Amino acid sequence: MSSLQYTRSRFSVALRVFTQRRFSSTVTCNASEEEKVTDATEENSRFIHPSSVVHPNAILGDGVSIGPFCTIGPFAKLGRACQLYPGSHIFGNTELGDNCTLMTGAVIGDDLPGHTVIGRNNIFGHHAVIGVKCQDMKYKLGNECFLEIGDNNEIREHVSIHRSSSPSDKTVIGDNNLIMGSCHIAHDCKVRNNNILANNTLLAGHVLVEDYAHTGGGIVVHQFCHIGSFSFIGGGSVVSQDVPKYTMVSGERAELRGLNLEGLRRRGFSATEIKSLRAAYREIFMPTDRSSGNIEDRLAQVEQHKELSLLPAVCSMVQSIRDSFGEHRRGICKFRSQGGS
Repeated sequence: MSSLQYTRSRFSVALRVFTQRRFSSTVTCNASEEEKVTDATEENSRFIHPSSVVHPNAILGDGVSIGPFCTIGPFAKLGRACQLYPGSHIFGNTELGDNCTLMTGAVIGDDLPGHTVIGRNNIFGHHAVIGVKCQDMKYKLGNECFLEIGDNNEIREHVSIHRSSSPSDKTVIGDNNLIMGSCHIAHDCKVRNNNILANNTLLAGHVLVEDYAHTGGGIVVHQFCHIGSFSFIGGGSVVSQDVPKYTMVSGERAELRGLNLEGLRRRGFSATEIKSLRAAYREIFMPTDRSSGNIEDRLAQVEQHKELSLLPAVCSMVQSIRDSFGEHRRGICKFRSQGGS
């Protein structure tokens, strides 16, 4: 096994070899030095490249690796085994949990009142900008603002996620989300768990994305909209009203196109549940009887149905629709009286 192959067995050793090759005029590494580095790695020691600027007040956990030309501010806290690739930066009152990775050019935090708190096992892609000042004109400089991110998220290249616009609110990202390249999540948004936001998904302020939602690429969501669990938004859509649970929308002004059947199957919904959801969807959005009344009447009919009303999934969909017509809500996306579900 060659010396380079040997060093690739551990990240910090690989980072040291990369640094020596790219940023040094000579490479002087022998087997005994490699053994020392390996031993230090096993003891969870820290590696800080000499070209990086790490404030002495910063708190670094065991096994942290900081590559060339990085910046760590005085109020930063890094958990164990965090990895910073060359040219990544952490500013302000920012806390990273264990095993977080910042790729080249990523920027986390800002020198603002408030904080950015990030959980464990998160990856921030190249040139992602996370936890900076929002773009809301109502924000008053000097006010506290907050961002909280959970665990096991993959946040890809050029993503921007902003802090809240007021001290009484916060931007929140949950757990196990995949946020693809060039997405934007604005101030005070809530993105819960297990969501997939495809490239160039743009969320305006105060948007709520529930669980297991999936967006196509290049979609835009109006401020204060709610995206229901297990829903799907087709690529290129402009969403200006709520997307109910389990449904699929698309269009330049997004309209309901039926249930997210493939998504429901993939998430383990039974054939009985899907059949009942389809029956409820048709009853609400595709009535065959013109005397069935308005949407409120049809929701009530589903709630009173002797079979459909017994299924939690159907009740959850009905409640999702009903909630969207509440005070300070935007209603649901337009729907057509014909088409499949």
